[in-house]
Amino acid sequence: MKIQIDKYFEPFDVHFDKYFEPFRENAAANYVFYGASTLADHSIIWFIFASIRGLKRGGSPYATRASLALLAESVIINIGVKSLFMRTRPTWDGERPLAIRQPLTSSFPSGHSSAAATAFVLLSEDDKLWPLYLAVALIVAPSRVHVRMHHASDVVAGTIIGTLFGLAVKRMFPIKNKTK
Repeated sequence: MKIQIDKYFEPFDVHFDKYFEPFRENAAANYVFYGASTLADHSIIWFIFASIRGLKRGGSPYATRASLALLAESVIINIGVKSLFMRTRPTWDGERPLAIRQPLTSSFPSGHSSAAATAFVLLSEDDKLWPLYLAVALIVAPSRVHVRMHHASDVVAGTIIGTLFGLAVKRMFPIKNKTK
């Protein structure tokens, strides 16, 4: 049995979607948000950051943990959690300003947002680049509302789930030889 949640979150989603409307007519905003959304497909940006982290002295354990956690997060969200919910993605009648991949899974929760939060929590530990990870996560998550692939509540739920998942992974798999 799938859970129908649209009726619970629709007022929230409609309220927040109206804030994105002016930006959807802005070419620069479209390039940033469509680009971020596309670069975060399949967590590509997060695997790139994990690879960079792995090249730094003492960074290999952090990179490995983050990469494995992102793989697990993707399976849990896309095969597990999303299969419980029957939520359609936002409708879009017009032509999109830029090309973007249309996922086939349920809209709830946002896998992009979950991966962004998971990656931020894990990659930012003991890394001076943490502001970069945060900035990218704060662009990727709302990009999904901007490009109309997710409702705002999908993004909020994904961010919460990803944060909790990242914190659980840190607790279950701590890095013993931390570098500063």
